[in-house]
Amino acid sequence: MRIEQLEYLNAVTQHGSLRRASEHLHLSQPALSEAIGKLERELGVTLLDRRRSGARISREGQELLAHMTAVLDAVDRLRSAAGDRGAETRQVRVGTVHAATTTLLAPAIEHLQARHPGTGVELLTLTQTAIDQGLTEGSLDLGLVNVLGGDDPPVGLVSTDLVHGRPVAVLPAGHPLTAQRSVSADDLRAHRFVGMRPGYLMHRFAHRLFSDQPPRVCHLSDGAEMGKTLVAEGLGVTILPDYSVHGDPLERAGLVTTRPLTGDQTIVTLVLRHRRAVSAPAQVRTLHRALMSGARDYTARAG
Repeated sequence: MRIEQLEYLNAVTQHGSLRRASEHLHLSQPALSEAIGKLERELGVTLLDRRRSGARISREGQELLAHMTAVLDAVDRLRSAAGDRGAETRQVRVGTVHAATTTLLAPAIEHLQARHPGTGVELLTLTQTAIDQGLTEGSLDLGLVNVLGGDDPPVGLVSTDLVHGRPVAVLPAGHPLTAQRSVSADDLRAHRFVGMRPGYLMHRFAHRLFSDQPPRVCHLSDGAEMGKTLVAEGLGVTILPDYSVHGDPLERAGLVTTRPLTGDQTIVTLVLRHRRAVSAPAQVRTLHRALMSGARDYTARAG
């Protein structure tokens, strides 16, 4: 067993296919496949499910993933201690529904950048299910998702509540509904609506709010950021957690504003998730701590 074999497997789980991993590693695809095949034969397990749509880590591979990650993290620490600055060069992959991007995520990335200048962050806009799957498979380091009370956490993942808030109507500046103290479902039905695609919590919440009478005209988007942009452009109204809007550049610029939903007492929570592992790289731990610290500061300000 060689360290590079573990690094190759890690690249495949991160990039989702042998082809993309080989491009990232500047290694031919047959050579990459053969190296992982040798590791599979040595360990006596199938580490990858190879399909036409790409290669995913197998169930057996998932069971060994934490141990492989621990080995690679130990190698990184050894290289760093020996003065190899290349050990600091890492890409932290975060799956997000783009909630609280400005209030929590951007400041946390800034903190990571100061502590680990050679580390980059890759942000992937994904549905909750895709984020949980990526964390389980090891292609993501951290995940940020919205949950409602009673939602069960996925098995094998650690979930930490960051901030609590309420769904609010998000309106463009000058919209007729801004004259009201609160906005009802009937108010929203009368206007073009910007919703989230299926798989996002706010899609589920909107379906519950509107019941069997949805707005007549709807746009659908991926993640809160695109939804806010469409609202700011005057293309409709939407519903998002308040922590996804308060402090956002679009709100600070006066392009969007919020109103509470009439009679609604729903609590929505931003949750930070990661997989259960023996250890995590220093960069991931730094970003995790920064998100936790930012959440405490946000809660104190909001209170």
